[in-house]
Amino acid sequence: MSNITQVVNADKLLKTLKKSVHASDLDQLLSSTGPYTFFAPSDLAFEKLEKGRIEKLMEPQNRSQLAGLLNNHIVSGMISFKDLKDGDKLTTVNGKELLVQEKDGTVSIGDSTILPREAKISNGVIHLADAVIE
Repeated sequence: MSNITQVVNADKLLKTLKKSVHASDLDQLLSSTGPYTFFAPSDLAFEKLEKGRIEKLMEPQNRSQLAGLLNNHIVSGMISFKDLKDGDKLTTVNGKELLVQEKDGTVSIGDSTILPREAKISNGVIHLADAVIE
C-alpha cells in the first residue's frame, strides 16, 4: 500500500502539488507514519492562484512560505469524507483552524470544495480540493 507522497507522485491531476511537495520538503512528512488527512489541491486549484505565484513559492528562498501554504491542507489523524460534518473545526499541522461546511451534500472548507477520494493509503487519506486553502 502506498503512502501519501507516493499517491501524489503517481496522480496525473496532482502534477503541481507533486512539484510543490518536493520543493517544500513536505514529502518527508507525507511519507512518515501519520496518519494524516490531506486536502490535496488539484492542478486546477493551483491555476486559480494569481499568475506566477506558485512558481515564485517554489524558488528555494521561498521554501518555508510554500511549506506553510501546503501545511494548511494537512490535518493530523485520518478523517474519511463521510465524517466531515457541517460546523466541524479541524486544526492543521501548522495550527490553522479549518471550518468544514456542508450544504446539500457538498462539503467545503473556505472557498474550496472538497471531493471524496478515499484512496487506500498506508499513512492516511487524501481528499481532492478544487481551490488552494490559504
